Amino acid sequence: MSAFSLAVRDSSTMLRRNLLHARRYPSLTLNLLLTPIMLLLLFVYIFGETMSAGIGGGAGRSAYIAYVVPGILLMTIGSTVIGAAVSVSTDMSEGIIARFRTMAIHRGSVLIGHVIGSVLQSIASVVLVGAVAVAIGFRSTDATALEWLAAFGLLALFALALTWIAVGMGMASPNAEAASNSAMPLILLPLISSAFTPIDAMPGWFQPIARYQPFTPAIETLRGLLLGTEIGYNGWLAVAWSIGLAALGYRWSTASFKRDPK
Repeated sequence: MSAFSLAVRDSSTMLRRNLLHARRYPSLTLNLLLTPIMLLLLFVYIFGETMSAGIGGGAGRSAYIAYVVPGILLMTIGSTVIGAAVSVSTDMSEGIIARFRTMAIHRGSVLIGHVIGSVLQSIASVVLVGAVAVAIGFRSTDATALEWLAAFGLLALFALALTWIAVGMGMASPNAEAASNSAMPLILLPLISSAFTPIDAMPGWFQPIARYQPFTPAIETLRGLLLGTEIGYNGWLAVAWSIGLAALGYRWSTASFKRDPK
């Protein structure tokens, strides 16, 4: 068997293992999924009328639903990948990864299984949150098939990038609780982005922080694809952030995996 065939076979096995764990223990995924859904309902039904005045729509809650949904979808990815950090840390602390190191399997398959499994869960979570958004009034009637495809590609690329970062956090954490805490910025960063309010409405000293962090260009790009707003340089910036974070997370994760346990 060639090295490539071995890698594919072992990665598929590890993917099935992680999906089976997610099916048997769905509470972690459901708990992480509740956060974006609750924020969506909170901001739409409690703050929607007031917040819509700040985006210049003047159309009340319906305008704010369209504005807030792209940010919530990307927050859903940030929330879901925390499960990958917890899962990897659990494998590390329980010794299963040390056991895998001694077996005749492709070494990268362990991490690849975690990453692909987390990306699939993230996409499924985005679909579920998107269904809730449609149920409460979100519509994207002007987006073409190509724009929908580009939006899906952006979500998948962003999920891949954040998953590799989460896996690195899990490898570096001593236990599952520490992994969950270290990955919390993946939920908090959208709160200081353009997800809920325009950047121009923020204090001047804070605007560069909100404008150039990873979530804002991705949110603005997704908003442009689905709603027809101006994308500008945000598309390239979102792709650059995603590729950079994926490369950083990959190097971090593989270096930690190759390091001999103390």
